Amino acid sequence: MSTPVHKGIMESVKDTLVGSIKGTGEILTTVVDTVSGTLVSTIKGTGAVGTALTSTVSDVLRGAITGTAQVGGDLGATAKGGVIGVLKGTKEVGAEAVGTISTSARVLVKSAAEVGGDVGLVARNAVEGAIATAKSVGLGAEEAASAAATGALKGAGEISQEAVERVQRAVTGVIAGVKVVVKEPFK
Repeated sequence: MSTPVHKGIMESVKDTLVGSIKGTGEILTTVVDTVSGTLVSTIKGTGAVGTALTSTVSDVLRGAITGTAQVGGDLGATAKGGVIGVLKGTKEVGAEAVGTISTSARVLVKSAAEVGGDVGLVARNAVEGAIATAKSVGLGAEEAASAAATGALKGAGEISQEAVERVQRAVTGVIAGVKVVVKEPFK
């Protein structure tokens, strides 16, 4: 499980989002700003790279999904904002984008399942967030979409076969004008 430090990150993100969403009702922008800001300050503060970075991204996104679910907010907007926020935050500290996208989508799908959310909706929105941010982190839209779809399917594979089928339907085809190609294996 997470270390106490990481539990603090997740709880902090969750609490920030709960307060902001209750106050403004705005989910997408709130998630982008909270996720990217938390990542930048945490990574700069700890020097997190590799496994530590993956763990930090995971904790931040779990906090975002949990906080949004707590106020009954749109988990799709949270997924899209989460991927955008992670890419903005990790770009600022020089992290590798493709792996970060895949990890983000995997965590978002698993976290959505934990709170009873729609894994297909979350997966599709994670792909949309990756596409929307791809150019700003030096990736092609297809590469970013593929990384998100593949990560979402990995996350679904850690849940159930039904989740895999729902996510596969949600991320297959054309999303936001981009043909999404899933790289196997994703189990």
